Amino acid sequence: MLFDPAVCHDDRVRAFACPVCHGFVTFESHRCPNCQAALGFHASSMAMVATSSGAAVVDGSRWIGCTKAADLGCNWLVPAEQPDHASRGRCLPDSAIRQEPAADDTIAREKLVSTAVDLRRLTYQLLDLALPVDPFWRAEGGLAFDLLSSHSSGRKIVIGHAGGVITIDLTESLDAYRESLRVHLGEPYRTMLGHFRHEVGHYYQNLLVETGPGVRYLDECRELFGDERADYQAAIARHYQYGAPDSWEESFISEYATMHPWEDFAECFAHYLHITDTINTVREAGLILVADRASVAVPRDIVPLASYAEAPIEQLLYDWHWLALFFNRINTAMGKAPLYPFEIPPPVIRKLGFVHKVIRQATPNDYTGPPNTL
Repeated sequence: MLFDPAVCHDDRVRAFACPVCHGFVTFESHRCPNCQAALGFHASSMAMVATSSGAAVVDGSRWIGCTKAADLGCNWLVPAEQPDHASRGRCLPDSAIRQEPAADDTIAREKLVSTAVDLRRLTYQLLDLALPVDPFWRAEGGLAFDLLSSHSSGRKIVIGHAGGVITIDLTESLDAYRESLRVHLGEPYRTMLGHFRHEVGHYYQNLLVETGPGVRYLDECRELFGDERADYQAAIARHYQYGAPDSWEESFISEYATMHPWEDFAECFAHYLHITDTINTVREAGLILVADRASVAVPRDIVPLASYAEAPIEQLLYDWHWLALFFNRINTAMGKAPLYPFEIPPPVIRKLGFVHKVIRQATPNDYTGPPNTL
């Protein structure tokens, strides 16, 4: 893979550069590590902007820091004149947090900080895909996140989705705990960001396929994933008693996807987010897999597109196949598990193609109230 600086000059890239010195800054940056300029993330332009005394003026409007900057480390900016005070001065992702640990629960709140970063990463990608992101305080049935801890609350917190509310157990941010669950459940991959992506898949299946204008996709969805009206509790009991069916790898992306059509869709939705976010990161870095420089036979150069919105799913997955192949080798060279330890059989390609179509054809105004302004 070679670095091509020209690729990084596309106006649509999502890599973050300091607006002052143009050096690299991370998504979570409050300050440029090179020139020390104070920074904030401006969601409307999806870019970092320089701030002065915690504020910035963008296109004539004044923006200030999210009120969760102090305790959650948020670097997002919000309009100085909030259009809706129900957000309590929070940015879009932080305003969607419906429940969080008490202020005196220092152990859980420490884990809340890293989890909130993953929530902001998720929200950024959803906005980048032009998906409707309406928080619960703005729209009935809108996205809400209950971020609680089994470890400190004294009660079991079950990760899941119901009616727009996504519940996450902060205990999963503990590496040892999460890894033990991953091994116990026989999963090749388990991360907090992965939980967010899976659970939000349930939300978007309901929003974009099962209700409203999206019902036009319902028959096709059932043909690919199965009938979501199947008894969910019975499916859970069957899955944990008998496990995945034989030869599940021929039709599903994971064992968990075999449990129920809802889980199959959510798993495929999560993988679509995994793949598109990673391949976008590759593109932003200007990385190209140059065929005649590779030590194995690669049919052509792999140059990630600026956008796969108009491309068939096969093109996205073809590029991803070759990139993932080498990223897996990079991980194993460091003694770690492969970056993407999954095979994508033809039935799953068709399922991912359905997710691709539904996402790309979604019109946010068909599903949301006023445009997002946080």
